[in-house]
Amino acid sequence: MQALCLHNATIFTGITTIEEGSLIIKDGLIDDVVSSERLKRKKLPKNCRLIDLNGHYIAPGFIDTHIHGLAGYDTAGGTVDDFLGIAQHLVKFGVTSFCPTLYPQPKEAMLKAIDSGQRAIGRESGGARINGLNLEGPFISPQRLGAQRPEAILEVDLAFMRQMYKAGKGAIKIMTVAPELKNMRELALYCLRKGIILAAGHSDASYDNMLEGVQAGIFHCTHLFNAMRKLHHRDPGLVGAILIHEDLSCEIIADGLHVHPALIKMLLRDKDYKKVLLITDALAPTGLEANQKPLFANGEEVYLGPEGLWRQVKDDVIAGSNLTMDKAVRNMVSWGYPKEQVLRMASTGAAHLLKLNNQIGYLLPSHRADIVVLNKQLQVKQNYVDGKLVYSN
Repeated sequence: MQALCLHNATIFTGITTIEEGSLIIKDGLIDDVVSSERLKRKKLPKNCRLIDLNGHYIAPGFIDTHIHGLAGYDTAGGTVDDFLGIAQHLVKFGVTSFCPTLYPQPKEAMLKAIDSGQRAIGRESGGARINGLNLEGPFISPQRLGAQRPEAILEVDLAFMRQMYKAGKGAIKIMTVAPELKNMRELALYCLRKGIILAAGHSDASYDNMLEGVQAGIFHCTHLFNAMRKLHHRDPGLVGAILIHEDLSCEIIADGLHVHPALIKMLLRDKDYKKVLLITDALAPTGLEANQKPLFANGEEVYLGPEGLWRQVKDDVIAGSNLTMDKAVRNMVSWGYPKEQVLRMASTGAAHLLKLNNQIGYLLPSHRADIVVLNKQLQVKQNYVDGKLVYSN
């Protein structure tokens, strides 16, 4: 692989910002990140290709830890091609790695989708890398389903959890659970031993329920404010627990529709930016023409509502997001948040959650060369995965 030097750019490393900087890639890794002045004195790798970025931004590639589909490909489809199709299309939006997210489904379909997901890992050539699978259930509250299918929701079933883990061959990295469910502690301790990150979500948990979950290792929250008990002055609930306890992290769907921007402002007033992860929760039709008919997500026909959310045709219930990661970044910056912090929310926080921060999420020597190049309007111009150019606009 030819060495590259991306120069004449503003570099957001995940720790600091280098004006007029240069980033050197060698053998798929970041070899060095230097100022333009230091570049003049540095000996570059043999046959290194210089690429002038004309003042564009360089940032760690985006990491989407919660996405159900894209461009017509759906994790509910349960095929390897569905997972690889999502990976191929994600690079257009600045994503370099992701966690394909599975809906609760009947047991056999769930096991099939998990098996397909783990078989897709390592076959994403030219696309975003799969960091592991995210299961949004099936052990969630029937009172807080959102668009999830009620027939696929289960009481805590440790035997089925073992089946899912076996089907995933270690690929399950995140799972959404409702902390208030009976026997949740037993399940949580099992997942903790297997290295699965538990996220509270689709939950009617009280504040005390969530604190009990924390004691069993539930430190993360699925799409905060959505599909959970609301904040109440006599019971802060799951939302209050996330706001109050600084060690807990959460996802945010920053489309301005799922969560009012003022609530994000309240959240970030006290919560460290690395503890708030930008996600898309995007559905399969995202990236397609909205007037194309019919459009499906998780086996249900959907349409794009006038507010910009996917809705189920049968009952008009919100089915999910039409967001992409680059749009989430632009939204956050338009709402007044510093670019440096927003870009961390799109990458660095997820790397810490997945315990991959020694590999991705930062632009530092020896880290993977997962890099997004953005123009001043924060539109994706180039995307590199493991030092390989996978998208150019």
